[in-house]
Amino acid sequence: MAAAPPQQPMLIRVVETDRARKLKLSSRPASVDALIKIIKEQLEIDLDFSLLYEDPDFDGKLTSLADIEELPEKAVVHISLSEDSSSTASTDLLSDVSSPERLSWWPQGPFPVPTFAFDVELKLQHGNAEYERSNRHLKLTRDLKHDILEKLAFTMYSFKAYSSDKEIAKAAEALVAKHPCLKEAGSETGWNGWKNSIKFKMGNYRTKMRRAGCQEVTVNAGKRSRSNPDNEPSHSNIKKPKRAEVNFLPNFPQGKDPSSLDQLRQAIVEEVKKAEKNLPLIRKLMETTFPLRRQTIVMSCPPVKELLDLWPALKIESELYAEFQRITNQNLPNTFYAELDRHLPRLMTLFRQKASKTGKTADALAEILRIHDEQEIHDIHTKRTTVLHALPVYLREDVSGFFRTCTDESDELALDGVEVALFTVISDHDTTSPVHYQPVKTSVVIESDAVVSLPRFGEAFLVMFGLIYALHLSYPKALTNTLEFTQKILLGLESGKLSPKLQTLKNDLVM
Repeated sequence: MAAAPPQQPMLIRVVETDRARKLKLSSRPASVDALIKIIKEQLEIDLDFSLLYEDPDFDGKLTSLADIEELPEKAVVHISLSEDSSSTASTDLLSDVSSPERLSWWPQGPFPVPTFAFDVELKLQHGNAEYERSNRHLKLTRDLKHDILEKLAFTMYSFKAYSSDKEIAKAAEALVAKHPCLKEAGSETGWNGWKNSIKFKMGNYRTKMRRAGCQEVTVNAGKRSRSNPDNEPSHSNIKKPKRAEVNFLPNFPQGKDPSSLDQLRQAIVEEVKKAEKNLPLIRKLMETTFPLRRQTIVMSCPPVKELLDLWPALKIESELYAEFQRITNQNLPNTFYAELDRHLPRLMTLFRQKASKTGKTADALAEILRIHDEQEIHDIHTKRTTVLHALPVYLREDVSGFFRTCTDESDELALDGVEVALFTVISDHDTTSPVHYQPVKTSVVIESDAVVSLPRFGEAFLVMFGLIYALHLSYPKALTNTLEFTQKILLGLESGKLSPKLQTLKNDLVM
């Protein structure tokens, strides 16, 4: 039996969107997928992509690489990004590092195209003038395109580390709108190629930040590779903001480490135990230990009771609101109550219109409104309580397991198996009423534990919402629409696509 011919080495030039790199292989890979895996590992690219190659049979025209045998021993391959790729990729050290704590979230309007370096701005200025005169596009050099993409990536990262496909498209669209000389000839949008380039550059920029030690992206390092074949896949269990968290996983303060921050945490625990708490001191210590707290919550995901034992200051209403502001840069009670109160009249009108019809939802709303109308006092707290009870009913959510009622004669609340709920404790025995305006208290229950109790239902609802953010919890399925209404419409956190129900309600609110 004849011996198999020896494998010949291969030399491959890998072309990305704004640069090219050389790759030496000792032998031909077994398949196209194997080549893609080698490129990802050796060039530290963690994007999903396919490959095109310069086909010598057709004068170097780009052709999809379907069979590894089609590739010459000395070949040029081009990376073609998948539509849904998002990632962590590669390159060298940082030229400039943005602050790990962001001051604002992704802009809801047009993307603010940054001012580039003076020489780049000058070239773009001349290019725009020439485009206006003769409709000629600017001829991009590799260095010019690199400088533009680098600045765009820096600006986008200052808002969030993991931009969505839609957000990247907005940045590309804004770029060519401000500098029409950069439009792509023959492109339907004029910016789709820029979108792919920005997407790839953001992957590179995340790797820069990872190498610089930025915890927000370092947390997603150590995925499966040739040297670590048993690790989880590169795109699984990516830890990133889910609900417009601006400061998701900040770095430790300079000169601090887990040990020193844990000493401050213990000081918080002792201070919270005191009858007369030093709230300014607690606030300062909570601010300093915020990175340690986020690392514990995001990376370790311990049970809620254990977390609150470690960080008992989160049970203090003012400290919870301060934590929400650290995460989102937004004042939770001020924004929530201002927006809720602004929409109260219109919401009550919508609820009454629905209640006048027939059906299960209409009957439930009619009962809530009947009890509301019977109240002697119709102050702002009464209206808030009514609307917060009626809103999930209007959105056709089953709140029977979420809004619960018990009497103060009960020895214990029936908390077993409760993930998230609001328990309204009343002094009478009418536990069948859907709404109560003068409860003894309303308790926020998380993972079968009564975390905190407050005098009003509206306050309890808001604290529950804040705790979901602070503890990085998922929204309870039974109340997803109501909580997304709170997040996206009342608080304006994240301008993503709304569900049909919420989009309809939002449209009705502005009529």
